[in-house]
Amino acid sequence: MILGFDDYEMQSRALAEVLDTSCEIVKMHRFPDGEDKLTLPPELPAHVVFCRSLDHPNSKLIELLLAAKTARQLGAQELTLVAPYLCYMRQDKAFLPGEAISQRIVGKLLADLFENVITVDPHLHRIQYLQQAVPSKNAVTLSATSLMAAFVAELMTDPVLLGPDRESEQWVASVAEPNNLAYGVCDKVRSGDRDIEITLPEIDLQGCNVVLVDDVASSGQTLAVAIRECISRGARNVDVLITHALFAGDAIQRMQQAGVSKVWSTDSISHESNVIPLKQILGDAVKCLA
Repeated sequence: MILGFDDYEMQSRALAEVLDTSCEIVKMHRFPDGEDKLTLPPELPAHVVFCRSLDHPNSKLIELLLAAKTARQLGAQELTLVAPYLCYMRQDKAFLPGEAISQRIVGKLLADLFENVITVDPHLHRIQYLQQAVPSKNAVTLSATSLMAAFVAELMTDPVLLGPDRESEQWVASVAEPNNLAYGVCDKVRSGDRDIEITLPEIDLQGCNVVLVDDVASSGQTLAVAIRECISRGARNVDVLITHALFAGDAIQRMQQAGVSKVWSTDSISHESNVIPLKQILGDAVKCLA
């Protein structure tokens, strides 16, 4: 059985269709003081798959804790979490004395609740494998880049793909190389959350259709600066292709003001820019657990 939540219902039901199984939505009630009451189906099978992306994570983590513990009490013997976007992965070391290493803390919490954790393109910096952060029995990392490559190939001819910073290189290369597309990576210098300088690679962008590719977009500031730089170098159009569309606050407006043409994303996080469904790769990963 797939157990979903109302904020991720469409993707949960799509996953259930791929797996040819049932999908139920956890009933939620929030009391005036902010506490939540959750109600699960009273009869559960041995294997239950929770499907929920962990953007805006703080309340969702508590809700997953309550739901997973309740599922055990109702007879579930194996729990799988399908979280296409996995939260709290960026803080993987203490940069200053006293800082919490949230990746290890949240990863251990999820591993204690779920035998299996499946995610897509997690934002890992100083570790190689997801299981180093989430020590569950099975910690599965998928990538959306093959789907993104197919999307770009179907939509346009000979675009130039750019990563907005060095950390994006693995994603932009994986999207570009299957179709032998030209690509490069920008250099970024960040002086604050909104103070960013971008240096474009030495690629002729005059008259080109440019696609900026990255795994995560939050404030949109890095992308906005990169969009302006591309346009100043003569790019005909600048589009944005993202795996995880966090797009906090006025991120979309910031990119629009910079001159972006179109913004596309996978449906790892529900957003108006979603154009690439992940249901098939997620479903295949769940099947491989059997």
